[in-house]
Amino acid sequence: MRMLKRWIGLCAVIGLSGCATDTGLVSSWKAPDAAPFLLRGEKVAAVVMASDPTTRLAGEDTLARELSACGANGVPMYTIVFDVYSDEATARAAAEKAGVVALVVLRPLHVDKEISSRSGAYGGPMYGGFWGSPWSMSNTQIRTDTIFIVETLVYSLTQNQLVWGGQSKTKNPASVDGLIANTAAQVADELVRQGLISK
Repeated sequence: MRMLKRWIGLCAVIGLSGCATDTGLVSSWKAPDAAPFLLRGEKVAAVVMASDPTTRLAGEDTLARELSACGANGVPMYTIVFDVYSDEATARAAAEKAGVVALVVLRPLHVDKEISSRSGAYGGPMYGGFWGSPWSMSNTQIRTDTIFIVETLVYSLTQNQLVWGGQSKTKNPASVDGLIANTAAQVADELVRQGLISK
Protein backbone atom coordinates (compact mmCIF):
# COMPACT_ATOMS: atom_id res chain seq x y z
CA MET A 1 0.00 0.00 0.00
CA ARG A 2 2.80 2.40 0.90
CA MET A 3 4.55 1.70 -2.43
CA LEU A 4 1.36 2.38 -4.36
CA LYS A 5 0.85 5.76 -2.70
CA ARG A 6 4.35 6.96 -3.56
CA TRP A 7 3.34 7.80 -7.14
CA ILE A 8 0.93 10.43 -5.79
CA GLY A 9 3.72 12.18 -3.90
CA LEU A 10 6.01 11.60 -6.86
CA CYS A 11 3.68 13.62 -9.10
CA ALA A 12 3.68 16.52 -6.68
CA VAL A 13 7.47 16.47 -6.33
CA ILE A 14 7.98 16.36 -10.10
CA GLY A 15 5.88 19.49 -10.38
CA LEU A 16 8.35 21.25 -8.08
CA SER A 17 11.57 19.86 -9.56
CA GLY A 18 13.74 21.19 -12.35
CA CYS A 19 13.56 20.28 -16.01
CA ALA A 20 16.85 18.47 -16.57
CA THR A 21 16.51 14.71 -16.88
CA ASP A 22 19.34 12.26 -16.35
CA THR A 23 18.25 8.61 -16.47
CA GLY A 24 20.29 5.45 -16.13
CA LEU A 25 20.01 1.89 -14.88
CA VAL A 26 21.68 1.28 -11.54
CA SER A 27 20.96 -2.46 -11.37
CA SER A 28 19.91 -5.23 -13.73
CA TRP A 29 19.06 -8.89 -13.16
CA LYS A 30 18.07 -11.58 -15.67
CA ALA A 31 16.71 -15.03 -14.88
CA PRO A 32 19.35 -17.55 -15.98
CA ASP A 33 16.81 -19.68 -17.85
CA ALA A 34 14.78 -16.83 -19.35
CA ALA A 35 13.83 -17.34 -22.99
CA PRO A 36 13.79 -14.37 -25.39
CA PHE A 37 10.53 -12.61 -26.19
CA LEU A 38 9.45 -12.58 -29.82
CA LEU A 39 7.71 -9.22 -29.90
CA ARG A 40 5.76 -9.38 -33.13
CA GLY A 41 2.47 -7.96 -32.01
CA GLU A 42 2.07 -10.11 -28.89
CA LYS A 43 0.13 -8.44 -26.10
CA VAL A 44 2.28 -7.10 -23.29
CA ALA A 45 0.50 -5.41 -20.38
CA ALA A 46 1.79 -2.09 -19.05
CA VAL A 47 1.38 -1.85 -15.28
CA VAL A 48 2.10 1.31 -13.27
CA MET A 49 1.66 0.79 -9.54
CA ALA A 50 -0.35 3.84 -8.47
CA SER A 51 -3.39 4.24 -6.26
CA ASP A 52 -4.17 7.59 -7.87
CA PRO A 53 -6.29 6.72 -10.95
CA THR A 54 -5.12 9.68 -13.05
CA THR A 55 -1.47 8.84 -12.51
CA ARG A 56 -2.04 5.15 -13.19
CA LEU A 57 -4.04 5.66 -16.39
CA ALA A 58 -1.65 8.23 -17.86
CA GLY A 59 1.38 6.17 -16.81
CA GLU A 60 0.07 2.93 -18.28
CA ASP A 61 -0.85 4.70 -21.53
CA THR A 62 2.71 6.05 -21.81
CA LEU A 63 4.30 2.70 -20.96
CA ALA A 64 2.01 0.87 -23.43
CA ARG A 65 3.15 3.25 -26.21
CA GLU A 66 6.79 2.54 -25.38
CA LEU A 67 6.14 -1.22 -25.44
CA SER A 68 4.43 -0.91 -28.84
CA ALA A 69 7.47 0.98 -30.12
CA CYS A 70 9.52 -2.16 -29.27
CA GLY A 71 7.33 -4.36 -31.45
CA ALA A 72 4.81 -5.57 -28.88
CA ASN A 73 1.13 -4.77 -28.70
CA GLY A 74 1.34 -2.65 -25.55
CA VAL A 75 -1.89 -2.80 -23.55
CA PRO A 76 -2.57 -0.62 -20.48
CA MET A 77 -3.46 -2.94 -17.60
CA TYR A 78 -6.39 -0.73 -16.58
CA THR A 79 -8.18 -1.86 -19.75
CA ILE A 80 -7.95 -5.44 -18.46
CA VAL A 81 -8.30 -4.98 -14.70
CA PHE A 82 -9.30 -1.53 -13.53
CA ASP A 83 -9.14 -2.19 -9.79
CA VAL A 84 -5.55 -1.52 -8.74
CA TYR A 85 -6.16 -3.48 -5.54
CA SER A 86 -7.08 -6.74 -7.31
CA ASP A 87 -5.29 -9.78 -6.00
CA GLU A 88 -2.61 -11.37 -8.17
CA ALA A 89 -4.65 -14.44 -9.11
CA THR A 90 -7.54 -12.30 -10.38
CA ALA A 91 -5.22 -10.00 -12.33
CA ARG A 92 -3.34 -12.92 -13.86
CA ALA A 93 -6.52 -14.73 -14.90
CA ALA A 94 -7.84 -11.56 -16.55
CA ALA A 95 -4.53 -10.95 -18.33
CA GLU A 96 -4.36 -14.51 -19.65
CA LYS A 97 -7.98 -14.33 -20.82
CA ALA A 98 -7.07 -11.14 -22.73
CA GLY A 99 -4.20 -12.95 -24.48
CA VAL A 100 -1.39 -11.17 -22.61
CA VAL A 101 1.96 -13.01 -22.75
CA ALA A 102 3.97 -10.71 -20.45
CA LEU A 103 3.68 -7.83 -18.01
CA VAL A 104 6.03 -4.89 -17.49
CA VAL A 105 5.52 -3.40 -14.03
CA LEU A 106 6.85 -0.01 -12.88
CA ARG A 107 6.82 1.06 -9.24
CA PRO A 108 8.64 3.77 -7.29
CA LEU A 109 11.14 2.75 -4.64
CA HIS A 110 12.70 6.02 -3.43
CA VAL A 111 12.42 9.75 -3.92
CA ASP A 112 15.52 11.50 -2.57
CA LYS A 113 16.90 15.04 -2.43
CA GLU A 114 20.51 15.77 -3.33
CA ILE A 115 21.92 19.18 -2.35
CA SER A 116 25.08 20.60 -3.89
CA SER A 117 26.76 24.01 -3.78
CA ARG A 118 29.34 25.93 -5.75
CA SER A 119 31.63 28.42 -4.02
CA GLY A 120 31.26 32.14 -4.52
CA ALA A 121 33.70 34.45 -6.25
CA TYR A 122 37.28 34.80 -5.07
CA GLY A 123 37.92 38.37 -3.93
CA GLY A 124 41.72 38.45 -3.90
CA PRO A 125 44.20 38.52 -1.00
CA MET A 126 43.52 40.33 2.30
CA TYR A 127 45.78 41.99 4.83
CA GLY A 128 48.81 42.32 2.61
CA GLY A 129 48.42 38.83 1.15
CA PHE A 130 49.31 36.76 4.22
CA TRP A 131 46.02 36.28 6.05
CA GLY A 132 43.88 34.40 3.51
CA SER A 133 41.21 35.63 1.15
CA PRO A 134 37.61 36.80 1.37
CA TRP A 135 34.71 34.68 0.17
CA SER A 136 31.59 36.17 -1.35
CA MET A 137 28.30 34.49 -0.40
CA SER A 138 26.50 36.56 -3.02
CA ASN A 139 27.74 34.31 -5.83
CA THR A 140 27.34 30.98 -4.04
CA GLN A 141 24.95 28.67 -5.86
CA ILE A 142 22.98 26.03 -3.97
CA ARG A 143 21.18 23.41 -6.02
CA THR A 144 18.64 20.80 -4.97
CA ASP A 145 18.12 17.84 -7.29
CA THR A 146 15.26 15.39 -6.95
CA ILE A 147 16.32 11.79 -7.52
CA PHE A 148 13.79 9.07 -8.35
CA ILE A 149 14.57 5.36 -8.10
CA VAL A 150 12.05 3.27 -10.04
CA GLU A 151 11.92 -0.51 -10.13
CA THR A 152 10.91 -2.28 -13.34
CA LEU A 153 9.90 -5.95 -13.35
CA VAL A 154 9.24 -8.04 -16.47
CA TYR A 155 7.04 -11.10 -15.97
CA SER A 156 6.47 -13.76 -18.60
CA LEU A 157 3.09 -15.45 -18.27
CA THR A 158 4.04 -18.07 -20.87
CA GLN A 159 7.27 -18.91 -18.98
CA ASN A 160 5.49 -18.44 -15.64
CA GLN A 161 8.32 -16.47 -14.06
CA LEU A 162 10.00 -13.16 -13.46
CA VAL A 163 12.49 -12.90 -16.34
CA TRP A 164 14.09 -9.52 -15.65
CA GLY A 165 14.27 -6.91 -12.93
CA GLY A 166 16.12 -3.65 -12.61
CA GLN A 167 16.25 -0.25 -10.98
CA SER A 168 16.72 3.07 -12.74
CA LYS A 169 17.77 6.43 -11.37
CA THR A 170 16.32 9.62 -12.82
CA LYS A 171 17.32 13.13 -11.85
CA ASN A 172 14.82 15.99 -12.09
CA PRO A 173 12.28 14.56 -14.54
CA ALA A 174 10.02 17.19 -16.09
CA SER A 175 6.87 15.05 -15.82
CA VAL A 176 5.61 11.61 -14.84
CA ASP A 177 5.15 10.79 -18.54
CA GLY A 178 8.76 11.77 -19.19
CA LEU A 179 9.96 9.70 -16.25
CA ILE A 180 8.08 6.62 -17.49
CA ALA A 181 9.13 7.10 -21.13
CA ASN A 182 12.80 7.53 -20.18
CA THR A 183 12.70 4.54 -17.83
CA ALA A 184 11.01 2.37 -20.48
CA ALA A 185 13.61 3.36 -23.08
CA GLN A 186 16.47 2.43 -20.72
CA VAL A 187 14.82 -0.89 -19.89
CA ALA A 188 14.24 -1.67 -23.57
CA ASP A 189 17.92 -1.03 -24.34
CA GLU A 190 18.92 -3.35 -21.50
CA LEU A 191 16.53 -6.09 -22.62
CA VAL A 192 18.07 -5.90 -26.10
CA ARG A 193 21.55 -6.08 -24.57
CA GLN A 194 20.52 -9.10 -22.47
CA GLY A 195 19.09 -10.85 -25.54
CA LEU A 196 15.52 -10.90 -24.24
CA ILE A 197 14.12 -8.81 -27.10
CA SER A 198 15.48 -7.87 -30.51
CA LYS A 199 15.62 -4.39 -31.98
